[in-house]
Amino acid sequence: MALDPLPLTLTNLLLRSGFRGRRAPDRAFDRLLAAAGPAEGDERFTADFRHLLRCWAAADRLTPVGWLSARGHVGRHLANRARIRRLLAAHPEIEREPVERPVFVVGLPRTATTLTHGILSLSGEHRCPLLWELLTPGLDDDPAEHEKAITTARRLVGGINLFSPGFRHIHNLRPEGPEECTFALPHTVMPLSQAVIPEYLPWHETHDFGADYRYLKQIYQVLQYGRPRRRWVLKSPLHLENLDALRAVFPDATIVWTHRDPATAVASFCSLVEHGMAVNTRPLDLHWIGATWLELLARSARRGLAARAGIPRESLVDVPYSWLGADPAAGAPKLYAAVGARWTEADAARLPAVAARPRGTRVHSYDLARYGLTRADVDTAFADYNALRAEADRA
Repeated sequence: MALDPLPLTLTNLLLRSGFRGRRAPDRAFDRLLAAAGPAEGDERFTADFRHLLRCWAAADRLTPVGWLSARGHVGRHLANRARIRRLLAAHPEIEREPVERPVFVVGLPRTATTLTHGILSLSGEHRCPLLWELLTPGLDDDPAEHEKAITTARRLVGGINLFSPGFRHIHNLRPEGPEECTFALPHTVMPLSQAVIPEYLPWHETHDFGADYRYLKQIYQVLQYGRPRRRWVLKSPLHLENLDALRAVFPDATIVWTHRDPATAVASFCSLVEHGMAVNTRPLDLHWIGATWLELLARSARRGLAARAGIPRESLVDVPYSWLGADPAAGAPKLYAAVGARWTEADAARLPAVAARPRGTRVHSYDLARYGLTRADVDTAFADYNALRAEADRA
């Protein structure tokens, strides 16, 4: 295992005194809740995040920076929820904002969902949420608050790049660039990419995500209110396991499902988890990462396949990796046609900037064996999905 970056080592030392706070997670949660604002009538939401912080506090091998990250994650969601509730109370017409025919890019992680989202963001007729908006959603009516939100996003990205220099080579976060709904959804499996918290899994597996997607819609209604209405283009691999809940809230959504060899996708994603988790958990158990995320991703695929049967064919677009990964110039017009959008010369002129590797990043290398996995393990776990992927490749 490589040595920690010096800034991470020093920060862990500086945070050691506050690390004792994880012995009293309810006290820490109460402080976060008080800072967020009133939560009367929202007891279920707050109770769920109290449970998450308790699980996180008990995580094995959590570092002081990891405990800071846990509190930051929970505190941000509590503060955003309180802000959205205040805005809806002050402007009830926000909930009448139509979110019509949104496009949701889904699929296993590392299957070109980010590239697909970026290409769809090229159109002036489309609206993609930006990272700073997802981290601090609100109305665009206060320049000072606007700049504060962008600064918050810059600090987050700067911290990630400082503590985990290799992360940006895998997923390059841009404070003012399009990002995925994962940052706005209240409950996802992503805490398991930060810490060893198996106690969170049984709760997550039985959680009703309907309320999460209703809240997600409210966030996009807030971001749309008072601004030009355009077609939302949204993205997260984590939507794949919640397609039923998603479509119950967004019944006219177009689902764009990206496909790639799961053996490649799983290895690449385990590498991403390793780089992110190394900031919060030391030492790492790479085989735990492999076993945990193989099961989680396979479960996601199974749930996606089950929900797929109820999606009208005209609302579902399968995008093989070859469409955009091999030749974006040929694949982008097909993608636009499939979602009922216009591909223009202006879009084509901007395509190279989106399709190119971000400046200063290098090729990402990864290996299943590093995480205790074999191709046979992955092929067995994704047998049903591989049949669908092969069909999509032939289409």
